[in-house]
Amino acid sequence: ALHARRMLHFLEETLDAMMERSSSDKLFTAADLGCSCGSNSLFIVDVIVRCVSEAYESRGRDAPEFQVFFSDLPSNDFNTLFQLLPPLLAPVAGSLEGCLAAGEGAATATRPYHAAGVPGTFYGRLFPGESIDVFTSTFSLHWLSQVPEEVGDSASPAYNGGRVFVHRATEAVAAAYKRQFQADLARFLRSRAREMKRGGAMFLACLGRSSGDPADQGGAGLLFGTHFQDAWDDLVQEGVVEGEKRDSFNIPVYAPSLQEFRDVVRADGAFAIDRLELVRGGSPLVVDRPDDAAEVGRAMANSCKAVAGVLVDAHIGERRGAQLFERLERRAARHARELVEKMHFFHVVCSLSRHNSIANGCV
Repeated sequence: ALHARRMLHFLEETLDAMMERSSSDKLFTAADLGCSCGSNSLFIVDVIVRCVSEAYESRGRDAPEFQVFFSDLPSNDFNTLFQLLPPLLAPVAGSLEGCLAAGEGAATATRPYHAAGVPGTFYGRLFPGESIDVFTSTFSLHWLSQVPEEVGDSASPAYNGGRVFVHRATEAVAAAYKRQFQADLARFLRSRAREMKRGGAMFLACLGRSSGDPADQGGAGLLFGTHFQDAWDDLVQEGVVEGEKRDSFNIPVYAPSLQEFRDVVRADGAFAIDRLELVRGGSPLVVDRPDDAAEVGRAMANSCKAVAGVLVDAHIGERRGAQLFERLERRAARHARELVEKMHFFHVVCSLSRHNSIANGCV
């Protein structure tokens, strides 16, 4: 949530630029891809509705109706997400600004948009052709559609035996992860190009890295490729988990460099790059007392568990998964000062637009 709010001005710029070239339709459609089940997606949607409604008001036009789609994998807990939604604001006479003001004064918060869930992977089609004005996806595109097949093949030069992440892996493993990311992002862009309206826009943010080496995953590497890796090794050495079981587990996350991201967008050719930056974010370790080693250890374990706990439990079971994160917490506590000083993320922040000129091959 903190990282998303730091990028708020990038999203607002994307929406402002889109509205300058957009026609004033009566229905505005937005889709948040990789919405998960918490309030962060609702925050992004509120920003979209506010910015677009203000643009309409500045033109002296009535604000449109808003249709918002929340999309994630079918296993996502949509029930929890929808329970966070305020009730739909009843139509009243006047502008959307008046409606929003009426909602703010009500005893219960309301929302000025229609909401629907769309289950499915964003690495394929999700919506009808030319039906969406704006897409957003924050902190999701670093998730691969799958672990590269060769990484789990013991007969492959890219076999990642003994490791559970691409960080500090061999050149062949890193190349396999990079190819998987590029193929996935290309599929994502092809699908959105079919679904976005002419003049539409897309705001994307995902983990990124400052290094040119794919095997140096930066903050993500510290999260999954150091003490998390060592905790797996602890379980193997203690006989809690077989070595083969560890070797068959890999985190399907890849933090791209800015150039890798740019290369895929340009090769696809369907979108103009309005903004593409590598932004230094904060730390995933949310602690009140950074000098408290025990608290830092818990924060490290909680961060890893929040991101990968479901994958770990599915692979080795909840009991052994709990043992893994206990060992991670102890190891992280012993290296608390280093983690507080070095653990920070970089994010690729990207604004893309689909102009009419794109059809003629201009990017």
